[in-house]
Amino acid sequence: MTARIVLLVTSPRLPAGLLTAAAWDALRAYPVFAAGDSDQAEALRRSGVPVTVIASDPELLLAELSKNGEAVVWLAGPTGDESFARTLGLRLAREPGLAELELMYGSWDPPGARLLDAVAVMDRLLSPGGDPWKRAQSHRSLAPYLLEESYEAYDAIESDDTDALREELGDVLLQIVLHARLAEELPDDEAWNVDDVAGGLVDKMVRRNPHVFAGAQVADIEEITDNWDRIKKAEKSRHSALDGIALSQPALALAAKILSRTRRAGVDVPLPTSDDLGSRLLRIVAEGQDAEGELRRAALRYAEDVRAAERKNVGGAE
Repeated sequence: MTARIVLLVTSPRLPAGLLTAAAWDALRAYPVFAAGDSDQAEALRRSGVPVTVIASDPELLLAELSKNGEAVVWLAGPTGDESFARTLGLRLAREPGLAELELMYGSWDPPGARLLDAVAVMDRLLSPGGDPWKRAQSHRSLAPYLLEESYEAYDAIESDDTDALREELGDVLLQIVLHARLAEELPDDEAWNVDDVAGGLVDKMVRRNPHVFAGAQVADIEEITDNWDRIKKAEKSRHSALDGIALSQPALALAAKILSRTRRAGVDVPLPTSDDLGSRLLRIVAEGQDAEGELRRAALRYAEDVRAAERKNVGGAE
């Protein structure tokens, strides 16, 4: 039987010792080696599995394999020991009779695991010895950046640039994680953290989607929207269809939102008939579906015309 080297890779984002049954079988059956101590190694030792620390050298591991004769386990570190695995793989490719290399995942990252990294990095940045600029910020001082990053994400959507959207959403996420970490520094009776943000979001999604989580029967998307509005109104104890509208949003978007809420609530209020600019703009918004977007697109087309005229003038001057 060909000897085996089991390269055991585990997720550093899960509790140490939380491993698959196959991983535990291998760990209990064969000698275990690692390049250094880690939380995973310590958890194994507490469970009665010896872990021997040796240098990260394939020849040393092969020597240990020759002593055992059947198999050894290499417990990869938190980063996966890719360089060691690559060197070992090349070594065995040159002399395949030495051993077979088996990659085994003892645990793996759950979806969203990198969000934990984002939280950990932000905690480092805002802890003593971290980034002085971030430590000096407040929710109010950061507010413009949240708007700016959201607009940049919007631009990426308008440009159909999904790569840019991924990056810009990361910048939006940075703002969310930063605000949540700052909130941990508030007085005890006011403090909250990113888990409170995520927990509130989860509860809200479950409550407002009873057709998914509570077996509610719905006929169409319109009924889903009606249910959402009804549940939201009960949650917020709102008395007006306009309660909760973000009043700081751009004026055209604000007007569209007010008009939309008014129509959905069935409130019949005539539009102003005066001839001032604001009243005329409100009537124009009422005629379209997306006045903000339409004006944005028209402005961008005009901007392109301006640039084209500038290029033409420069070319003519030459």
